[in-house]
Amino acid sequence: MLGTWKRNLKEFDLDINGSSVRVATDDNPIQNRPYIVFLHDSLGCISLWKDLPIQLGEMTNCNLLVYDRIGYGKSDPFASKTRNNSYLEDEADYLIKILQKLNIKKVILFGHSDGGSIALITASRYPSYILGVISEGAHVFVEEITIEGILKAKEIFKTTKLKQILEKYHGYKTEDIFNAWVDTWLSQNFRNWNIEYLLPSIKCPVLVLQGEFDEYGTEKQVDAIANAVSGKSIKKMIPNAKHTPHKEKPEIIMEDISNFINSFLP
Repeated sequence: MLGTWKRNLKEFDLDINGSSVRVATDDNPIQNRPYIVFLHDSLGCISLWKDLPIQLGEMTNCNLLVYDRIGYGKSDPFASKTRNNSYLEDEADYLIKILQKLNIKKVILFGHSDGGSIALITASRYPSYILGVISEGAHVFVEEITIEGILKAKEIFKTTKLKQILEKYHGYKTEDIFNAWVDTWLSQNFRNWNIEYLLPSIKCPVLVLQGEFDEYGTEKQVDAIANAVSGKSIKKMIPNAKHTPHKEKPEIIMEDISNFINSFLP
């Protein structure tokens, strides 16, 4: 993504329940403006967002908060190599602890993939904090295409340089985060995971984005979200994009998200 941005984000470590979480936020927050919180996918971290947060912050005049979930990037490693089936729900509770620690009271959530699911769960459970949600490639239930996509990713991890690429961002934790993602979603116990029951509790505006050719989910995910939330919802399928439209079609995504945010902020 091209551009010269005026904003700078400072990175520092935050102690949450005895674990170190790497966060990045504005050097000089804009007074009386909310924060956009960026929630990365199952293999992501702060660095992999590139300059997208800063660009979106400038387009919306919002403050920014980006962080590495525990296990990822520069945050502490997982406490356990196995996950329970409620790991996404647990991450919503963890996010609120981060907001409380930083004394941030009003946010807009932008989540990709796992991050999108976490955003929806958080908006359902903690509505007083959330002004709006952008979900990109989020899941609210498990589909066969998701399983197939993860099986292909597992083979790619074994046969290509994907592991070495991810090690640039996650270091020695790379295998743990990859295996946690694969093992959880491929387990028989996770097949019944479903958060559709939470969606009616979401009363804020929601922008639901997904690539037309997403290899991990069908349009059924988008319809389930857009049709069930109680707040205003906007559904947008991104043409000629797969699971990561913000990298594949950044101009479209930036315009859609900035227009959405500016539509409900003063």
